[in-house]
Amino acid sequence: MSSPHPQVVAVLERAARSGLPLYYEVSPFVARRIYRDTRGALAPKPPAVAEARLLLAPGPAGPIPLRAFRPQGTTADEVLPALVYFHGGGWVIGDLDTHDVVCRQFANGARCAVFSVDYRLAPEYRFPGAVEDCVAATQWIAAQAKTLAIDPARIAVGGDSAGGNLATVVALAARESGGPALCHQLLIYPATDQRMGFPSIVNNGEGYLLTKKAMEYFRGHYLPKESDWLDWRASPFLANSLAGLPPAYVLTAGFDPLVDEGRAYAERLAKEGVATEYQEYPDMVHGFLLFGGALDTANAAVDACCAVLKKAFRGRT
Repeated sequence: MSSPHPQVVAVLERAARSGLPLYYEVSPFVARRIYRDTRGALAPKPPAVAEARLLLAPGPAGPIPLRAFRPQGTTADEVLPALVYFHGGGWVIGDLDTHDVVCRQFANGARCAVFSVDYRLAPEYRFPGAVEDCVAATQWIAAQAKTLAIDPARIAVGGDSAGGNLATVVALAARESGGPALCHQLLIYPATDQRMGFPSIVNNGEGYLLTKKAMEYFRGHYLPKESDWLDWRASPFLANSLAGLPPAYVLTAGFDPLVDEGRAYAERLAKEGVATEYQEYPDMVHGFLLFGGALDTANAAVDACCAVLKKAFRGRT
């Protein structure tokens, strides 16, 4: 059995010493503050970008805030490829600020516009509120391509954890409704099956930041009705078909409760004819991509994601 990377061990020890309660021991309101503050302490310094501004996309329950980034060294009228990004946090926590740094990294590293979506969170807004917002935001961004100075033929979706779930669900919804055309899906340790039956949920369910109890807490807020667990908009792994989806890059971490379902989803994508690249970081834990201030591997993984996006965007020029 392998061991977590020494830098990961230091992060785990730091978390254990913090004295803060676990997410499932507090209300979502408090959990959001814990997540925001602890993630900020592990993030690298925010890289400068040419632009970071707030936009509002029309949504089914009112305007959806987006943070729009344009990479360093570009002009306002330069037509760029785009990444529509959905943050992680179990559909309950996380926001534009917790994922600001990684979105800046993606913008500069892949030389693309990034639109970070501030979708509605549970329990205030349960399933399918987040899905509806993410679909609406993606449709609006594609429809506004000219105004936003982006190339409508080079729009990718991406996200981490719950955001990885939402990214592939948006890709499925776009396939079902005949658009918008998406060129890639960047799925970072995605949650794909709400039944939570894969072995890694037990094997990695304690001691590696994301725990099985926390996953049950998030699912309880987002999907309180057990019947909804089987809906493909909650569990994309259970979709009847994954054929016809855009090419995918699936990234997982070896000590993550979600590693098995991420790998299984990548295998199913490939089996059903979707061009899929799978990358597992065996000595990392869930959430590691945001920890570039403490983990060298996090920055290397971000660079790898940027290289994948650049290649995907090049393929559509």
